[in-house]
Amino acid sequence: MNTIKVISYIVHWLKKYHTQSGTAGFVVGVSGGIDSAVVSTLASLTGAPTLLLEMPIYQPEDQITRAQEHIKRLTEKFENVSEKKIDLTNTFDSIAAALQVDDNHQNNRLSLANTRSRLRMATLYYYAGLYKYLVIGTGNKVEDFGVGFFTKYGDGGVDISPIADLMKSQVYEIAKELGVAESIQKAKPTDGLWGDDRSDEDQIGASYPELEWAMSVHETHKAADFSGRQKEVFEIYNRLNQIAQHKINPIPVCKIPKELLE
Repeated sequence: MNTIKVISYIVHWLKKYHTQSGTAGFVVGVSGGIDSAVVSTLASLTGAPTLLLEMPIYQPEDQITRAQEHIKRLTEKFENVSEKKIDLTNTFDSIAAALQVDDNHQNNRLSLANTRSRLRMATLYYYAGLYKYLVIGTGNKVEDFGVGFFTKYGDGGVDISPIADLMKSQVYEIAKELGVAESIQKAKPTDGLWGDDRSDEDQIGASYPELEWAMSVHETHKAADFSGRQKEVFEIYNRLNQIAQHKINPIPVCKIPKELLE
């Protein structure tokens, strides 16, 4: 990959989309992770007004520190960049209380985790509406179109996705070229939805390099073609890809025959 040219292409694409859309700028949620660090830097490079939002909800201290250090770096370097911190912890607690959360329900923890993501999405769109900004997505290709590792109408609720055609490994290449902090580049990838240090790999059962391999062979091979760890990873990818189709594909629309509408 020609990293410098890819960076230039994405920045130009963002500029063009911003201009043609008639919007006033961008808003990005910054978590302290690699994807949001890269996307927020690319947005900053456009020269368009860019608002960086930090939205902690029971976040571990290291995630908060990385996010704040990254935001500080960009606001000091780029005049077009501003920042705002909205601690959503109390709001999240209020929502959980209003929902009368049943701790005995088997899906309780996952539903609450996804609620965190959707609360952040609503916050991003509040400021997008306030300033006439575009919400920029931070999902990469293997997450968005491989295993569906995102929250529907949460971090999946965006206006544009500048890195959704890049594998996670390519995002790291761009991060290195952009000079993203070493602490972010070396941190374990995490979705930041659980309030602990569990990583994406802990949740998925496979690393991103493994998932990228599985994605590359998924259309041309079957699990029976492999053995050992490769077979295990292929099956993980295949299972997650299948159950994520409702997120990966557009919303199904019931098309009514014309004769029934006359």
